[in-house]
Amino acid sequence: MKILLIDVYHYNKGGAETVCFNTGKMLENNGHEVVYFTLKWNKNLPSKFEKYFPESKETRKGMFRQVINLRNYFYYPDAAKKLEELILEEKPEIAHIHLMWGQISPSIFPVLRKFHIPVIFTVHDYRMVCPAYSFKDGRGQICEACTGKYFYRCFTHKCTKGNYFLSIFMAAEMYFRNKYFNPNKYIDGLLYVSDFARKKHEQYIPAFKRKPNIVLHNFSVSIAETGRCITDKYFLFLGRLSEEKGIITLMNAMKDNPKSKLKIVGAGPLENKLKIYQERHNLHNIEFLGYKSGEELINLKKKAYFVIVPSECYENNPMAIIESYAEGVPAIGSRIGGIPEIIEEGKTGYIFTSQNVKELADIIRKASNLSDEEYLTMSDNAIRFAHNDMSKESYYARLIPFYKRVMNIYRQANSI
Repeated sequence: MKILLIDVYHYNKGGAETVCFNTGKMLENNGHEVVYFTLKWNKNLPSKFEKYFPESKETRKGMFRQVINLRNYFYYPDAAKKLEELILEEKPEIAHIHLMWGQISPSIFPVLRKFHIPVIFTVHDYRMVCPAYSFKDGRGQICEACTGKYFYRCFTHKCTKGNYFLSIFMAAEMYFRNKYFNPNKYIDGLLYVSDFARKKHEQYIPAFKRKPNIVLHNFSVSIAETGRCITDKYFLFLGRLSEEKGIITLMNAMKDNPKSKLKIVGAGPLENKLKIYQERHNLHNIEFLGYKSGEELINLKKKAYFVIVPSECYENNPMAIIESYAEGVPAIGSRIGGIPEIIEEGKTGYIFTSQNVKELADIIRKASNLSDEEYLTMSDNAIRFAHNDMSKESYYARLIPFYKRVMNIYRQANSI
């Protein structure tokens, strides 16, 4: 089978790209051909398909680049043109999209339909039902005011970074897209990475209930065989340093656990504010390590005692937990979004009420006091969960039948 994988970036910018490239390697290792279509970026990895990649807002030159960037957010004609050239050359049998909104744009949908290529869409975020992606308003509170159709409320609630202009811009794109390139018309199968995301999308786009769909938690490329005990008991936060990730809640919980250590890995808009907060409250048990990658990041994850995901938004399926389980590292996560689906309370980790500092502090204390035997059992449980639910073997065994199912339904419906 020849599969066309579509993403905005051709480098590991975030969780969606990690999943996209891991999927590509997995498919190739199982004898399939993989074709990539992304935009050009300065950090892109080499690709034999890069001559087909359209310019991104980063690489575009010229006097009118900002005007073109604005137009392309809604409709990017060169993306459609380049994709058509790629399809004519490679002739893929199915397209699997990971990220496209606001960058590649839905301009590619009619091209895929023109060449009778069925489309599977992995739902990494909530952009099809929420203009601001994350169901958060301008005050950082959970918000579902748009209810899948009243997108002007993104503007009235200043949902996009608390900014009126950005919010109305995002709302306008939603209205434009749903009128001219409605996802329900062009997407043939939906791959959800959490059951929570499936329910949210079906709540606000009821037509999605009639689409072929599957829930597949993200997978890890390798998984340890047995758990292990830890001598250096540090808790680990991995991710973007932004408001919705709940880092202030986590830091306050660490304030009540001065003997426990926390290492924070990542960068983001709150970084300076968080460091000032750390100094002001004398949080000497917290260490900011900045952005990490490669072997350094792998070692930090392997040696962690627990990973903590204190999110205050509708997380879908955090790679931080999946990658940690693969190393036998249990997780502590907030009870929100898809997180509770992948933490078995008391077995692979602990769950606390989002934004509840006391509850999180108590759990950190409880985790710190586990005996070596209790911790080893939890570590083994995390690995067992990963093997059963998050291995590339189990993922592949469910993904290929879903591809074939979508292709068969598409062919029958279109008499191809």
